Amino acid sequence: MQPLPDEARREAAEDAQWSRPECQVWTGTLLLGTCLLYCARVSMPVCAAAMSQDFGWNKKEAGVVLSSFFWGYCLTQVVGGHLGDRIGGEKVILLSASAWGFITAATPLLSRLSSAHLAFMTFSRILTGLLQGVYFPALTSLLSQKVRESERAFTYSTVGAGSQFGTLVTGAVGSLLLDWYGWPSVFYFSGGLTLLWVCYVYRCLLGEKDLILALGVLAQGLPVSRHTKVPWRQLFRKPSVWAAIISQLSAACSFFILLSWLPTFFKETFPSSKGWVFNVVPWLVAIPASLFSGLLSDRLINQGYRTITVRKFMQAMGLGLSSVFALCLGHTSSFCKSVVFASASIGLQTFNHSGISVNIQDLAPSCAGFLFGVANTAGALAGCRSRGRVPGWLPHRDHGLLDVRVRPGGGSQQPRAMHLPGVREGPAGGPEPRP
Repeated sequence: MQPLPDEARREAAEDAQWSRPECQVWTGTLLLGTCLLYCARVSMPVCAAAMSQDFGWNKKEAGVVLSSFFWGYCLTQVVGGHLGDRIGGEKVILLSASAWGFITAATPLLSRLSSAHLAFMTFSRILTGLLQGVYFPALTSLLSQKVRESERAFTYSTVGAGSQFGTLVTGAVGSLLLDWYGWPSVFYFSGGLTLLWVCYVYRCLLGEKDLILALGVLAQGLPVSRHTKVPWRQLFRKPSVWAAIISQLSAACSFFILLSWLPTFFKETFPSSKGWVFNVVPWLVAIPASLFSGLLSDRLINQGYRTITVRKFMQAMGLGLSSVFALCLGHTSSFCKSVVFASASIGLQTFNHSGISVNIQDLAPSCAGFLFGVANTAGALAGCRSRGRVPGWLPHRDHGLLDVRVRPGGGSQQPRAMHLPGVREGPAGGPEPRP
């Protein structure tokens, strides 16, 4: 008796998953990749003041360069997820990293090509955004196909912690390089390390044959394996899918608000405070918080708790409780309490890695990259919102101006959407599309 089609697909999917040693190697590799992604992303904000002095930029021009990253970042989320589902997320990540690493390392050279520094730097940031926009959707596609459901939360949380690592590394090492050797050294550092990481992945984890096949697929526009039509219309009719999109929008918007406005809040509210305290401590807290959320989520699932219950709990912590601390942040006159509230809010936001991020993989494993790309596009667009102005007039951050008011003694308006009623445990819309 032949196995049923659904059982055969399930067995084939399990066979394609990583073994425990493979998962450990890939988790460490992707953690480093995420760290380097943020190193490259944050290099421009770290160097913005020095570059403005060299090139004579005013605040508006510097802000345009910084926010132009998001102009490209919003456009490739869906493309990255779809390509990850088709040719493999690891191949998409490798190809994009090689390109953004080269552009980052070449940024100082681009500035010398012409006197039109603003145009060249804006163009390079748009390209960097386009290339980095595929990373997280492709990562989601990869983990949904290669990692067991009971281990996804910790794996994704560990890899996601690379964003805090990268921000801290560039903030610390990049600041030293900036003082010692000038702003070009920061780009050489982050871009060069990315290219070394690409070489390692290519030589040790991916075969030349696989990469050539992926390039051929991109060039010819042909699928690697036989695909049936994915029922997008059926997926987008499901409340669980829209709950995922709205939750990702809320999570991203909350993150961008704190990332963009926290330094301004502390500078205006506590002028004599040390910048390294409020710029470093919250992100240091976020790293162990992210790892803990993943461990806790997988532990609860392995102890017999329903996956849907665990995902809801993590999302309630990541959106609900973190918002409480964000609101408390605007209602205290104590610097120490403000640092504690900011650290708690940012740390709890990492619980989203074990909630919505992996719930998207539960909903549609074979097209998780595409679905995450749609959801993350909404979140990226939230980062571009401004108070009636062109994004980018905030000169010291990648994500432009946000429609939020952070003021001394006031409240920090943070969008909150609880990802609870629509959360689903398994694929949305019935059987999973045939791979």
